[in-house]
This record gives sequence, C-alpha cells and structure tokens, in this order.
Amino acid sequence: MRKKRRRGLDHKLIPAHIQFMTIHLVKIAVGIDSVDHLREVQIERLQQAQEPGGAGALRHVTRNAPRRAEDVLDEGSIYWIIKGYIRVRQRITGFGEAVGRNGKPRCALILDPKLVQTVLLPHKPIQGWRYMEPAAAPGDLTGKERKIVSSLPQEMADELRSLGLL
Repeated sequence: MRKKRRRGLDHKLIPAHIQFMTIHLVKIAVGIDSVDHLREVQIERLQQAQEPGGAGALRHVTRNAPRRAEDVLDEGSIYWIIKGYIRVRQRITGFGEAVGRNGKPRCALILDPKLVQTVLLPHKPIQGWRYMEPAAAPGDLTGKERKIVSSLPQEMADELRSLGLL
C-alpha cells in the first residue's frame, strides 16, 4: 500500500487511497465589533505569541478538536461571524494542543494572520464552532468591493448589501 504525507498532521502517514474533501469551520467572534477590531486583537495576540515563551503562531483556542481535521487542513478556513453576519475568513494552517484557563486540555487552531473579507452572509448565533461545506461558504470580496466597503461606514455598507446594492 502506497502512503502519502499530509501537512499539519504531525507527519502521520495516511493511506494513499483516502480522499480528503475541504471543509470549513464557522464561529462567532465573541466580543468583536468589526473586521478591523478582529484585526487589531489578532495583531496584539500575534505579538504576544512571538515574545519569548509565547506560542510562536497566531492561535485560537477552542474546547473541541475537529474530528475531520484532515479535511479542515485541506485548504479549510475559519469563517468569523461578527454582528450576526459572516464577514471574514482566515486559513487554518494546523492544530496544536493548549491548556484552558481551568487547566483542561484544549485544541489550538493555528491561523494564517491574513484576514480575507467575504461577501456578507447572515448567520444565526451558534455556540462553539460548526462545520461548513464549501458550497455554503460566502465568496471573497473582490478588490473593487473591498475598496467600496472600506470607504463606507460599516452599518451603511451592511444596509446597502442587504438591499442588493453592493
């Protein structure tokens, strides 16, 4: 049986006949008011992670590890819900172990620091994270759309988009 290596799986060997299908995660960005606010918080966390004794990479700690980790690592992203809408995504580059504030083991999602704004997609509140099939994921904003959206107040851009004008 031929084996192949999968990046991000602690170099475990996976049988070559196993097919991976990209899957994404969706999660509420708790306490975050906007994409810019998420960016600011993550820049601060990345700086802390790069200090001596830090984690070294941008991480988001969550209670449960995805059972479909291989599929998430196959070009998967985390889509952030901010103020009731999916607004931005971030590539998941790996998984790690972490310890929660209560001393219990947790899963660390290793994230690419680049935030990619998406087409606004309403999403109901959820607890924790959920899987999202690629067909259900919103598309990325084009350069022209990003320029327009960044020049408008967020509430105005959201309203124009909900009316189908953006």
